Amino acid sequence: MNYESRGLICKKNFIIDYFFYRSMFLPISTESRETMARILSGIQPSGTLHIANYFAMMKPMIEYQRENELFCFIVNYHAMTSNQDGERLRQNTLEAAMDFLALGLDPDKAHFWVQSDVPEVTELTWILSCHTSLGLLERSHSYKDKVAHGIVPNTGLYTYPVLMAADILLYQAEVVPVGKDQKQHVEITRDIAIRFNNLYSDVFTIPEPRISDDVAVIPGTDGQKMSKSYGNTIDIFEDEKNLKSKVMKIVTDSTPVADPKDPEKCGLFALYRLFAGSEQIEKMRTRYLEGGVGYGEVKKELLGLIIEYFAPFRKKREELSKDKGEIFRILRKGAEKTRQAAAPTLTRVKEVTGLSYAPK
Repeated sequence: MNYESRGLICKKNFIIDYFFYRSMFLPISTESRETMARILSGIQPSGTLHIANYFAMMKPMIEYQRENELFCFIVNYHAMTSNQDGERLRQNTLEAAMDFLALGLDPDKAHFWVQSDVPEVTELTWILSCHTSLGLLERSHSYKDKVAHGIVPNTGLYTYPVLMAADILLYQAEVVPVGKDQKQHVEITRDIAIRFNNLYSDVFTIPEPRISDDVAVIPGTDGQKMSKSYGNTIDIFEDEKNLKSKVMKIVTDSTPVADPKDPEKCGLFALYRLFAGSEQIEKMRTRYLEGGVGYGEVKKELLGLIIEYFAPFRKKREELSKDKGEIFRILRKGAEKTRQAAAPTLTRVKEVTGLSYAPK
């Protein structure tokens, strides 16, 4: 590609990005193109799911299914980059599926499946890996961050973005909701797809990332980003005794009760606003700014809000846990439906790359 044509592509992508991000701040009409978008996202079964998983990924996915074509899956291949315990991975996969269903995901409205039940994704991953430069992978911030935090690197962790690209491109996803730490992976996917399309033909839809600033970073009990890796999580279906212990141990500063406090710099307030209504939030914000509210009081109120919020979901999950066979049936059916959606893309990829060599 010459520099002139590359410049045209960059200009085109800038225009697309401008209107995409601008649309995030406009009211969404039920008649708009956005309501009919094909949206894809997945979650790793790397352990018990926590409230940051819920607000950053699970809750938006469940809401998207109402007016969009939703592809939502359990990414157990990705989990293998840091988990080689087969029994634990199997159990975590089932638990994640039950969590999603209990929280409101409807398998009749969405494509809902386990990543390893659709073998087409690994086939596409190999093909894409042969079209991905090492330089592109070496620029991955996520890989460097995980290694810096002590995770022993393996080839799977290094090539993680290629598998993620296959996850997205196989289903021709248009919108990929991600956290800020995953935005670069969608950009890598775009780079891979653009290069592939330029080399062969317009096979892949070029996906757009969607990042919600409201829940971009959810603090854990220690004030850092909530993550299982940091051991600072509050689980979605935490039993009440453990939940109380974790909430009451949330790290705060030493500002006296009577003094004003800055709600925007308080991790406890950031968690509070996830569960409270708009009037409650504004009232608490005023109390912070005026002084006179103690962190212990806020923690007790937060505890009650969390228990109340998840109560109906907890009841649904208890029902699901009594019938594991139904969970397996839902996942098998979801995989069958998803494989049908994947087949046209993989067929086209094999045609243009010459992997389908028999005469038509």
